Amino acid sequence: MDRFMKRAVELAANNVKDGGQPFGAVLVKDDEVIAEGVNELHIKYDVSGHAELIAIRKAQEKLQTIDLSGYTMYASGEPCPMCMTAIYFSGIKNVYYCASIEDAKENGLGASSFIYKELSLSREHRSIDIIHMPLEPGMVNPLSKWANK
Repeated sequence: MDRFMKRAVELAANNVKDGGQPFGAVLVKDDEVIAEGVNELHIKYDVSGHAELIAIRKAQEKLQTIDLSGYTMYASGEPCPMCMTAIYFSGIKNVYYCASIEDAKENGLGASSFIYKELSLSREHRSIDIIHMPLEPGMVNPLSKWANK
C-alpha cells in the first residue's frame, strides 16, 4: 500500500482512538503532503467537518487558492457526496480510497449510500422538499450582478 494511503488510514485509526469517526485524508501534490484531515464532527459539532473537507480547507488557506488542480486526495474511506462535491469544485482529479461506501454502511455508517441514492432522484422524488422560488419582478438578481461585473 502506498505511503499516503497508509497515512490516511493511520489518521483514521487515531481519530477513532480519540473518539471520532474512522476517516482520515491526505492531500498530495508532486509527492509531497500538502494537508491532512480527520473527521472533526465530535470536536466541532459541524456536519461538514469531514476529513477530506478539512484537508481541502487547510490546503486552500495555506496556498491562498481555491484551485487544487493537479492534487491527489488519499482517503481512508470513499468520499461522501459532500466531499466529492468539494473535490469537484476544487479541481482535484485523482482520489484514492481504502474502505468503500458499502464497507462503511456495513459498519454502521450508511448515510453516504443513502445520500448518493437520493441525489440520483429527480427533485420531486427526494425525501427532502426542495421548492423553487423565482425572483419577483424588480428584485436585484445576484447572478446578473455577477455576470456583469
